[in-house]
This record gives sequence, C-alpha cells and structure tokens, in this order.
Amino acid sequence: MNRPSASFWKISGGIIGIIVVLVILVAINGILGTIRIRADLTEEKLYTLSQGTRNILEDLDQPVTISFYFSRSARQIPMYLKNYAKQVGDLLDEYKIAAKGKIILVDYDPKPDSDAEESAQRQGISGQRTDVLGPPIYLGLAVTCGDFEGAIPVLDPRGEELLEYNITRLIYRAAHPEKPVVGVMSTMPVLGMQRPPFQMPGQPPPRPKPAWVAFQQLRQDYEVRNIETSAEVIDNDVRALILVHPKDLSDKTLFAIDQFVLKGGHLLVLLDPISIADRETAFMPQPDPYGLKSKPSELDKLLAAWGVECDTKQVLVDQNAITRLGGDNNQVQNSPVVLSLESDNMNADDLATKRLEIVVMPFCSVFKDNTSDAVKVTPLITSSKETCLVDRMSAQFGEEAMRSQIKRSGVVYNIAVRLEGNFKTAFPDGEPRGEPEDGEEKQDIAPSGPGLKEGESVIVLMGDADLVYDRFCVRKLNFFGTVAHQPANDNLNLFANIVEQIVGSADLISIRSRGKFSRPYTEVNKLEEQAGLEWKEKENDLVKSLRDTENQLREMQRKRDDAQNAIYSEEQRAAIEKFRKDEMRIKKELKDVRKKLTRDIERLGRKVKVTSIGLMPLVICLAGLVFGIYRRRRKS
Repeated sequence: MNRPSASFWKISGGIIGIIVVLVILVAINGILGTIRIRADLTEEKLYTLSQGTRNILEDLDQPVTISFYFSRSARQIPMYLKNYAKQVGDLLDEYKIAAKGKIILVDYDPKPDSDAEESAQRQGISGQRTDVLGPPIYLGLAVTCGDFEGAIPVLDPRGEELLEYNITRLIYRAAHPEKPVVGVMSTMPVLGMQRPPFQMPGQPPPRPKPAWVAFQQLRQDYEVRNIETSAEVIDNDVRALILVHPKDLSDKTLFAIDQFVLKGGHLLVLLDPISIADRETAFMPQPDPYGLKSKPSELDKLLAAWGVECDTKQVLVDQNAITRLGGDNNQVQNSPVVLSLESDNMNADDLATKRLEIVVMPFCSVFKDNTSDAVKVTPLITSSKETCLVDRMSAQFGEEAMRSQIKRSGVVYNIAVRLEGNFKTAFPDGEPRGEPEDGEEKQDIAPSGPGLKEGESVIVLMGDADLVYDRFCVRKLNFFGTVAHQPANDNLNLFANIVEQIVGSADLISIRSRGKFSRPYTEVNKLEEQAGLEWKEKENDLVKSLRDTENQLREMQRKRDDAQNAIYSEEQRAAIEKFRKDEMRIKKELKDVRKKLTRDIERLGRKVKVTSIGLMPLVICLAGLVFGIYRRRRKS
C-alpha cells in the first residue's frame, strides 16, 4: 500500500490551515458583533453626541419613544437617501445608548397600505414621491412622551448640520411640554399678516403674508404672542419680549417695556438705522423726499436709562467684513455696509456665538457702553479695527457716496451686546400721562401709579433687524414638491441661540451649531474662483471694447454726409474690423483660461486619486516586503 506523498500532506495541511483561519475569523466576527466599539475620527466629532444632548438625556424622568420611519424596501429610493437614512439610524442608536433605557427606539418600514404607513401618517410623517406613479417614500421620525407628540415630517439631507439639534429639541419638548411665552413687538409683519388693515378700492385682496422663517421656528418651541406697538401693559406670563425695529412708540408703551424689564422680564432688541425689510414689507410705504422710505429704530429714552448709546442715524462700515453683491449689468460690487461677520467677530467664550461661522448684517448700528458697575456688559459680536461710521443717507447710495467719509478709525465697535444686572427706570417720575381724547383736558389724564424704580434683568441689544428677514438668512428649496428653507448663513442660529439663552435651555444652544458635514475640495474651489475672476476681468475688457466701438461708430454716424446715408466709410469699416479682431482675441484668451482651469483641476484630481487610492495599498505592500525580508534573514 502506497504511503501518501509529502506533497499531499503539504497541500492538505494548507487547506486545513485555511479552513481553520476562516473558522477563527467567523468566530471573531461573531464575538465582536456583540461588542459595540465606536470611534469618531472626524475632525469636529460630527458623529458624537454633544454634551448638551447628554445632559438633556440624563435629566429625563420618564421614557421617551422615538419612531423612525424609512421606506427601506422601496426600490426607487436614491442611494444618497439610503446613506442618509443609515446615518440617521446610527445617530438614533447613539441616543438609545446614551439615555440608558430612557429612549425607546422603534424602527418602521412603511410599505404601501401597511399598518406602518398608517402609523406614519397619523404621527404627521409626510410621504414624498420620487415619480408620479411610484408609491410615496417616507423618511422622518416622531417623538412621543405621555400626551406629547412631535415629529420631523421630512428628514432632508441638506439639513444634516441641524439633525442632532432637531432631534434633541423634540426630546426636550417631550420632557418639558409646557411652552414658555415669548412676546414679539414689531412695526413689521414678522409674525405674518392675514389681511391688510385696509384695501384699495377696486383692487383684489392681497395674499396673506406668512411669518418670517425665524419666527416660524420660534413657534415650534415657544408660545409666540403678538404684542401691539400701542400696548400699555405686558402680560405677566410673558417670559421674554422681542422688539424688532421699534419706532414711533408712545411713552405709555415705552413705560410698559421699562416696567417689564424691571419686573425681571428678559428683552431682545433688534435696532436698525436702515431696515430693508421695513421697505419691502410695508403695506403702504410712505414717500420720503430723501429716498430712505423708512425711519431708523427709536429707543433712545430706554437705552439712556440702561447706560447704552446707539446712534441709529449712522451706519457701520467695516472693510474687513465686505460682502460681494450683484449689481447693475452683472457687475460684482463690494459693499462695506452689508457686513459678512465671521468667527473672528464672534465671542468665542459665549454659548450663543462660539460655534457661529458667518452672520450677514446689512446696515448696522453700534453700541457704546456707558453702563454703571451694577450692569455687566458682554460683547457678543464686534467689528474689526478697519471701521468707521457714515451717515445713513450716504450709506444707502453705495460706496461712491460714502467715499469721502470712509477712513480707518482703529475702533472696535460693539454690534451686539448682552446686559445683565440691576437697571434703573427711564421714568423716575412714574407712569407718563396719557394723551387726552376729544373733549378731555390734559390735566385730567393722570398716571395710574409710580411704577418700579429698578430691577434685575437680562437685555440683549443687536444693531440690525434685517438679519432675521428671510432675504438675508434663508434660501428656498424644493424637496420632492415640498417647499423648504435652508439656512444661508448662521443668522437663524444666532437669533435662536439668543432667544434660547434668555428663555430656555442652555444645553440646546451647545447642540445647535455643529461643524460642517460636507468636506469640499477647497483647492479645487480656489482654482475655480481664481479662473472665474480672470474670466470676469476678460469679459469686462470685452464689454468695454464693445462700448468704446459703439461710441466711436455713433460719432462717425453723426459726421457722415447725407450722401453716405447707407454706406459705411473706410474709417468705420476699419473700426468694425478692429473690434472683430479684438473680440476673437479675447474669446481665445477666455478659452485658454478655461483650458488652464480644467488642466489644473485634472492634475489636482489625479494627485488626490493617487494619494487616496494608491497610498494605502503601497503602504501594505511595503510592510509585507519588509516583513518578508525580516523573516528570511531570521531563518538564515
């Protein structure tokens, strides 16, 4: 009987070894599958729950149920939605782990005509259609706790940066179902307008105006109450009052605000020297001989009592916060009065501003601190030193009108401040006398009481009201037929943070402004921007050349004899030919710019691919080569 050869045992041993290795790998995978090992390697810890969320979860005194609805079995779901839904699911798992049993997570796949779909519709989750004939797709979540029910009807991937905040806010509202009352007093329709106060004869009724997005969001967290600008008393249950572009307020109304502050009510004031929103939203704009169309904010009497000076007849210019705006003839204009304020302008030590990246504020006023030692002043937003103040009339006519006034002052101005402490009344003689009605004598209208003389409070002053106007803070989006709004900057975050700070939970502020999830190719963007600027410069040369030629042709036309009425002169033909050559030359240069841009981007793309794709296999091969050489040397 032949004994098995040595080669047979070698091959058998190799196969058995491979099988044993596979069995070990499967066993290890099964064991590790039961162990949850998590590591967030992103630069800004984007996938780690913030401390504010953990604090809110720790404070839960009863279980909160999160129902996550995603049509994962639908065939027509785009891949980016599947990836985003997985990310949402992973984040919800983090909530469940951090809550230590106080979060109950329920996962649904709402198929057509199923109980899960009925549950989604009942809880306010909106189904969206990717095509006309296909079934609706669900991607949303609902939070329930006791009698509270809240939902995020559609989880839009473009709102990824606010995902944790929106989920935690729902959980916080579930645990604290009572909504604080926030009063809003404004001369503009910030809370919307169902119908105008009067209508022009023969004209169709105008459409109702919706509330500004900033105040629509406030209504999700607070009971927002409109306070008339003629109010003579502010209800005791109002926890905070927001004044937006206050003007033409009577002494009675100012006294009501004064007493609200001294009773401990918190106040947010948005002042404005030139309000673009006031111009564009006024139902019947009043003619202005100077073209300003709107008055500046007026609150001098109260500001003086609080120890703050704000001249709303002047506008801040900051050369380090210039905003590029589109102008006439597609020209880009640099506006030093429409300020793009970045992180360097924000107070990095304050929760309301520490995570903000850019805030846009057109036509700002500034605040001068004259407060006493009884009031603590915290600057929230400041300018750079490349600043000056110009009068509001010149500011509205652009940089040319302001040129003579623009100079470097070297002064850092306060654009937004918070005041905390003991405030004095602006009415030391008590409540002002009311205005007499017809038939009454002024001396018969007496004040009703002396009022408070001082009190503790918190007041936040901001030098612009347009920052919460939709035009300057959001972009309209269409997501599967649903109109949505995407933040264009951090204006909404700033506004919501400050309201949260004077009304609600500081933990929510630490969640609201997270880092950026998208990681753009910044070098590619720089190349595109550089080429774009060069392209624009060439285009401007072409336009200038065209205009010069047209002016020259008109001049030639004027000098022509009547007999030459339909015939171009030799000089005219030469000018036309010259322009055509110039046009061809500049177009060729434009093509060269495009080619250069494409070439640089392709070169950069190849570099990125080589680094991202080829580097790791190369490292592994080198490691294997070094290990092989090491083993061979050991054997020898």
